[in-house]
Amino acid sequence: MAGSFNRRILMKMMQTMMLSTLLAGGCGCSYAQSQAAPAASPIVRKALLTAAISPNKSVADVEIKEITLGRGQNAPLHLHPCPVVGVITAGSIALQIEGQAVQHLKAGDAFYEPANVRIARFDNDGETPATFSAFYLLGEGEHEIIRLLSK
Repeated sequence: MAGSFNRRILMKMMQTMMLSTLLAGGCGCSYAQSQAAPAASPIVRKALLTAAISPNKSVADVEIKEITLGRGQNAPLHLHPCPVVGVITAGSIALQIEGQAVQHLKAGDAFYEPANVRIARFDNDGETPATFSAFYLLGEGEHEIIRLLSK
């Protein structure tokens, strides 16, 4: 009786192993395939800004700054001797290029400030600090990135 019991257990184990092997082979799977890494997500590119910079502008260097304005803080009237592109990374900004409408920018929005144009407003208009990354496109031998102006 004990031999018959062991034989039944052995037969059951063999059936289970055979069934597992058939199922794995039958669905086209192998152990190596089942252990493969999941497919990577596709790379996503989102257009943020296209800025027409003077065709006469030659960029030799790019200076990148991360700038934070405190709650309610405003930048003074200024201009940049070089073109500036940037992205708001936190908070919100009211940007006004002199003679143009105010732009309300939030985290993820990009902006462009042309060279030698007065920036009437660059104000944190939110309830939290506002942070942005600014990319200053400098020509050969240029070092000045901002010029503060009196009215």
